[in-house]
Amino acid sequence: MFGDLSQRLEGIFRRLRGRGKLSEQDVDEAIREVRVALLEADVHFQVVREFVAAVRAKAVGKEVLESLSPGQQVIGVVYRALVDLLGGEARGLSLASRPPTRILLAGLQGSGKTTLAGKLATHLKKKGKRVLLVAADLARPAAVEQLRQLAGAAGAAFVGDEAARDPREVARRALREAETMLADAIVLDTAGRLHVDEDLMAEIAGLKQVFEPHEILLAVDGMSGQDAVNVAKTFHERLAVTGLVLTKMDGDARGGAALSIRSVTGVPVKYLTTGEGADTLEVFHPERLASRILGMGDVVSLVEKAQEAFDAAEAARLQEKIRKDRFDLADFRDQLRQVRKMGPLENVLSMVPGLPGKLPAGAEIDEGGIRRVEAIIDSMTMKERRSPKIIDGSRRRRIARGSGTTVQDVNRLLRDFEEMERMMKRFRGARGRGLPLRMR
Repeated sequence: MFGDLSQRLEGIFRRLRGRGKLSEQDVDEAIREVRVALLEADVHFQVVREFVAAVRAKAVGKEVLESLSPGQQVIGVVYRALVDLLGGEARGLSLASRPPTRILLAGLQGSGKTTLAGKLATHLKKKGKRVLLVAADLARPAAVEQLRQLAGAAGAAFVGDEAARDPREVARRALREAETMLADAIVLDTAGRLHVDEDLMAEIAGLKQVFEPHEILLAVDGMSGQDAVNVAKTFHERLAVTGLVLTKMDGDARGGAALSIRSVTGVPVKYLTTGEGADTLEVFHPERLASRILGMGDVVSLVEKAQEAFDAAEAARLQEKIRKDRFDLADFRDQLRQVRKMGPLENVLSMVPGLPGKLPAGAEIDEGGIRRVEAIIDSMTMKERRSPKIIDGSRRRRIARGSGTTVQDVNRLLRDFEEMERMMKRFRGARGRGLPLRMR
């Protein structure tokens, strides 16, 4: 997400920070480069024009150019302008004063509405809400069954019927069911439709009249570039959309739509999705995203993800095992699973300050390698996990066969774990002597 743009901006700002004094010409040159970077990232040209004008008006002021660190001041101006461009502040769901909150999902076919419904259900369930998912997409084959399965995985109630013909009748049934079960929220999944198809747009307008939603969320494919902006404008004109959800933001899209869409439509972005998992829905925080785009990381989101993924009691138990030198391969596997719950590792790394927004050329995170490690450990007996030193040649061959890997993969894991054990012992020894840990 925003990898190329982040790298371009980081290069521009690195040069600014390296100068002790800036002239107005220096700032103008940097702003021109920022303008080109934004246009190449597929940001709407009118948005770029207004953004650059706002930055320049503040960046060439006397307070900035004559400060002790003018480069940092200019970066601060760009950061604040980015935050404003993205909406200024986070805006979550507007919950109804009297439940249930009715949420209608709209968007083009393939924009990720149905999976978004499941992610919203998971998000709301974490907040203790009773959720009802409603399958009003009667056009796409298997859409009803897909939502039924997502509801089951999220622990949400479900209303849907493959034999139904009128989505308005499905909505009416859902409203009756929500009243019976005392639901806190109803999420209505609708059929994907082209924004230029008048009949389909009229159909969803009729569905809106029946359902009377408190929130109309438009799922916008983050990989679709400037088309996403045009789609959002048309849907908003017909439905009065209350919030946008940028889907598939873990892809290789340039990200221009995300930077343009709020400014062009006037509709706030409320969420974005960064993966396939049910827990990859993130509240859209403009200040955090601006920080990530500028390569400053996003420590707050990183901590929040860690808090969701890691159990406090389990962490305390693990700390005690490490202290008593009882950390074994089963614990190692469990920690890998906790880390994977935080989402795609490339997204997690982008939140760490000082790391580039995109991996260096030729470098990649092998998510499959992590799963192979888990498979290898799962193929071991409990005794082998607790005492890896007993794993001889024949055991290694059995473990490799059981995990679908090679003996070399097993050997590599055991070597890495042995090295990690040595490091942990040195760390414990240094702490016990009151000395800083020094790597040799």
